[in-house]
Amino acid sequence: MNPRILIAVAGVLAAMLLSASLFTVGEAQKAIRFRLGEIVDTDYPPGLHFKWPLINNVRKFDGRVQTLDTEPERFLTAEKKNVIVDSFVKWRIADTARFYTAVAGDPLQANLRLDQITKDSMRSEFSKRTVQDVVAGDRRQIMDILSTTLRREAANLGVEVVDVRIKRIDLPPDVSSSVFRRMRAERERVARDFRSRGAEAAERIRADADRQSTVLLAEAYRDAERVRGEGDARAAGLYANAYGQDPDFFAFYRSLGAYRASFASKDDVIVLSPDSEFFRYFKKPQP
Repeated sequence: MNPRILIAVAGVLAAMLLSASLFTVGEAQKAIRFRLGEIVDTDYPPGLHFKWPLINNVRKFDGRVQTLDTEPERFLTAEKKNVIVDSFVKWRIADTARFYTAVAGDPLQANLRLDQITKDSMRSEFSKRTVQDVVAGDRRQIMDILSTTLRREAANLGVEVVDVRIKRIDLPPDVSSSVFRRMRAERERVARDFRSRGAEAAERIRADADRQSTVLLAEAYRDAERVRGEGDARAAGLYANAYGQDPDFFAFYRSLGAYRASFASKDDVIVLSPDSEFFRYFKKPQP
């Protein structure tokens, strides 16, 4: 046989043997090496690795974060009312050998197992709580409990649960209407309570304002009467002093004031005797 042909055949066989003896693991991959069906090694960093041809075979899996987006599911609350829950789970392979033995390395099987664990955990948690709790109050606590439970159960599948989230909690139409009526009644009760407190405070403020007004008016009337009395006393003192200085002039001055007040209008009529004391200054003055 031609030596060149032999060399070419030997080269091709060597290349095939070398190709069958090497395998690569990518950055986003997990790999298992088998020896006649038995798991030999799983701890392969990214790069080029060696295996024995015909004896060893290698399987690779996606090592990136996977998403389990579950279908919305109905769960019963403690009040025996249905809620529709939509959630998702983020997971990735943590133990490649266990992942292969538990679910045959099939991500779909892993999703089915995780989906069942998630629904069982949610069913248990929602059955302990009312609609009010799951919709408004305890969602964060429920997610924390679900994360703890899923991480513990998922370890048996060789996967690591990265995150668990409840995207939406809806109520069936019949439950929604009853919940809304209950919420409306509760809000109306709170509003009535606030209004009664406001009316009580308003009455208290009005009563205090009326009391202060009465006190202020009484004090003002007291001060006015005191000032008026002081003024009258001072005026009386001035009159007495003036009368004491010149009684005749003071009597004349007072008579003029009386005349002015009596004859202020043309229609005024006074019937008196001509020799009345009222007309004494109309008489001829004495020397």
